[in-house]
Amino acid sequence: MDSAVRTDDRSHALDRETLLLGAGDVGLVGGFVLVGQLSHDVNPIEQPLTSLEALAPFVIGWLVVAAIAGVYSRSVSASVTRAARMTTVAWLGAANVGLLLRQSLFGDTAAWPFPLVITGFGLLLLIGWRVGYAALRGRAS
Repeated sequence: MDSAVRTDDRSHALDRETLLLGAGDVGLVGGFVLVGQLSHDVNPIEQPLTSLEALAPFVIGWLVVAAIAGVYSRSVSASVTRAARMTTVAWLGAANVGLLLRQSLFGDTAAWPFPLVITGFGLLLLIGWRVGYAALRGRAS
């Protein structure tokens, strides 16, 4: 019976870890997009729908592609190299899905450097967060 309790504890830890990683990922993507909005004089408080239109495609893109790529599996967060590689692959796909959704759903016609900015800065933020998390997790083990 004691081993059953331990197994349940591990599955709850995995659930908490997945929620933590997901919240961190979505928070970084959302924060990055909102900072971009502020830099273009869009106030998320005064213009919540405009901000949501900018935010939603990239958050949706990340959640879908990350789930398909297996970014939330235990093995990804256990290895710095694997975290970097899987996060890179997932964000490159997610950024493109977000760009496609943004243009097709909202008719957004952003200037040509926007795809480079969203992809590059999003990649730096997510890799930094995921690699940092994997390194701390590895050190704690």
